Amino acid sequence: MEEEKKLSKIEHIKRESRFLRGSIQEALEDGSSHFSEENIQVLKFHGTYQQDDRDLRKQLTKEGKERHYMMMIRARIPGGVLNADQYLQFDRLSDEYGNGTMRITTRQTFQLHGVLKGNLKATIRAINDVLITTLGGCGDQVRNTVGCAFPHEGPFYDAVRRDILALVDSVSAKTHAYHEIWLDGERVDPEVDRQQETLYGETYLPRKFKIAFAYEGDNCADIYSNDIGLIAHRDGDQVAGYTLVIGGGMGRTASDKQTAPHLAKPFCFVTPDKLIDVCRAVISIQRDYGNRENRKFARMKYLVLERGIPWFREEAERRLGYALEDPRELVWHSADDHLGEIVQGDKVHLGLFIENGRIADKPGMALKSVLREIMMAYRPGVRLTTQQNLILTDLTREQAAEVATKLEEAGVKLASSYTPVKVRSMACPALPTCGLAIAESERALPGVVADLEKALEELGLQDEPITVRMTGCANGCARPYIAEIGFVGRVIGKYDILLGANVVGTRTNRVYREMVPLSELVPTLYPLLQAYRDERQPGEAFGDYCERVGIEQLQDRFVPVS
Repeated sequence: MEEEKKLSKIEHIKRESRFLRGSIQEALEDGSSHFSEENIQVLKFHGTYQQDDRDLRKQLTKEGKERHYMMMIRARIPGGVLNADQYLQFDRLSDEYGNGTMRITTRQTFQLHGVLKGNLKATIRAINDVLITTLGGCGDQVRNTVGCAFPHEGPFYDAVRRDILALVDSVSAKTHAYHEIWLDGERVDPEVDRQQETLYGETYLPRKFKIAFAYEGDNCADIYSNDIGLIAHRDGDQVAGYTLVIGGGMGRTASDKQTAPHLAKPFCFVTPDKLIDVCRAVISIQRDYGNRENRKFARMKYLVLERGIPWFREEAERRLGYALEDPRELVWHSADDHLGEIVQGDKVHLGLFIENGRIADKPGMALKSVLREIMMAYRPGVRLTTQQNLILTDLTREQAAEVATKLEEAGVKLASSYTPVKVRSMACPALPTCGLAIAESERALPGVVADLEKALEELGLQDEPITVRMTGCANGCARPYIAEIGFVGRVIGKYDILLGANVVGTRTNRVYREMVPLSELVPTLYPLLQAYRDERQPGEAFGDYCERVGIEQLQDRFVPVS
């Protein structure tokens, strides 16, 4: 009983939800504009967050009205692979039920914003009509499995795709609640779910769980930021196996120095036939030993930090009944997204830069409209990337030329028309939709990048490929802690500046300055960039320069004493 009292409130909500049912079905029919706190937590497992328009909060409160509640819906699209019909369904739903925009996330999927409670079921059902689910988009479970979006072809890549989809199926929630609530499926006794939900049990995982895959040498998916990273090794046309790294995670609490981002650590090598069993063993260890009392420390990265890789491996081997092979040595050549024209034989793919992942029409750039036109006319495949961009696949050379012309006529620039720092920038949505945001991000970063572009040009550094990422809070959804320059919101209008990560995503950055006003972000960086220009070694990236010189030394040189 004493142990039960220590569990976090959300652990009790999960246990009492009857395998993710809660009272969602009843709430959908009660005529109210929003859900209860208990149902809000359960809804996350179904791919839905309740939000409100924070731009309107103050005025509505003044007028004595309730908040303008709305729902964010996040799909589960393994590897970000879509066909034209699926893309067009999201496009249609964003106009019919959402706020008219689609948001590509860093988890390689779509979010729809602004959906009212009364339209929630119709929206989720329509997503399922094109064979995409939202179950697993959020919540304390394995979320959308992400990976390299390059449209590779050949037996090796097909085999990796099959392995990943089999893994996704194995670690997906088995509860019937989703079909009952959203698809009018037959009601099932929750006791049936108890027998089938063998991986998660009735309380699922202590916190969210993320899996990513990569091909050896290409870290475009930032695999080290995940709970499990899978690196595929090639043996001719076959998959030799996968090296697993475990224990990554970006979130931290700015006021709690015990919390921090961590990169995944090498764990083992597995052949394809053992991949699912080993991943399930790792997940089950987090299920059984992860912190269910304090959610700030509930991610698997803290369990790995506390117990260590040797313990984790020993426990996995005990559950599996066999010894694990040592991980293979990994070498990374790039972490850049796959943008621009990609030619493969008689096929052409176009990687488009989508600023902060937001697909919308705005004055001078009809991005959403022209993509809809392209989908309807040419029926390309679509790959969403973990850097919030989009690749149109399987075009002929003639079609690619026509698509490029249509994009240009709509005011949409090709990736080669942007500066390197622009295409390497990312921001989370933050205000006005995210309930966790304490500062601007998506709406602020374009101006910061524009100022940074001017500064780099003044310094003769305009061709330097520096990664810049911004978030509206310390949770790190845009992975700012593995950017060469990270901006993390602390309060309205002020940010921490973090420096020193490397370009291939294998080193985190560190705090350089705290609580810097938005208008002072680039001026604060200017002397460092100038020093980088004057003092860098041949071929040295900005993050590597900051690490070599040392953050403390840079602070001594450039941070004024208060």
